Amino acid sequence: MPNPFSLEGRTAVITGASRGLGYAIAHALGTAGATVAINARNPDQIEAACSDLARDGIQAHALPFEVADGAAGQAAIDRFHDETGRLDIFVHNAGHGMRVPFLEHGFEAWQSTLDVHLSAGFRLAQAAAKHMDAAGKGRIIFTSSIMASTGRATVPAYAAAKGGLNALTRSMATELGPKGMTVNAIAPGYIATELTRDLHESEFNAFVCRQTPVGRWGEPNEIGWAALYLASDAAAYVNGHVLTVDGGMTISLNG
Repeated sequence: MPNPFSLEGRTAVITGASRGLGYAIAHALGTAGATVAINARNPDQIEAACSDLARDGIQAHALPFEVADGAAGQAAIDRFHDETGRLDIFVHNAGHGMRVPFLEHGFEAWQSTLDVHLSAGFRLAQAAAKHMDAAGKGRIIFTSSIMASTGRATVPAYAAAKGGLNALTRSMATELGPKGMTVNAIAPGYIATELTRDLHESEFNAFVCRQTPVGRWGEPNEIGWAALYLASDAAAYVNGHVLTVDGGMTISLNG
């Protein structure tokens, strides 16, 4: 019986993948056999990530562009498709966040957050889906967040953008499913990455461990494995789903 988790011969584009969750996703897909394209804004960071992946036997391409620049993103996706002859998997992971009280939150910061998370997700997924439509198959995955459902003070734009991605996931899934594509999202809880290092001070760390039933922060590779599942044949019947990977924090907070 063929391995349902094998991605041999397939290609994937992952945005925001030079470090953190994106890198973990690229590593997981590459370890399963996919050729991966690493996107980020900083070419040096991309090259370093590609070199690290290559040392693990993963074929990786550099794909530098600013995700909020729709024309540049579409051109890069088209170029990768033309170079490899296919595009099987697209993962929109790029994002940023800032903690600002709602009454002090500027509109420019709001718009920037929605541009990177939600609008870029729409435009880049659309560019990828056009190639998948021609092939009659494909996998699209968005990195969402538990903030879309639990909420948290001082992150109104981030929570709204992730909530929008969840709705976009469901809408796209109903339309693209008949065309052979699946569209899903992953909603991570608190994951130990470079971007969350400042949150690891004792008081907040105690809160995370107390409110998470498994009693710890998540690891980036646990998000990578979730993405591998959704990208693989094992998840062929999973469509329009937001997969929560948070150690049980959501049910703990809502309980």
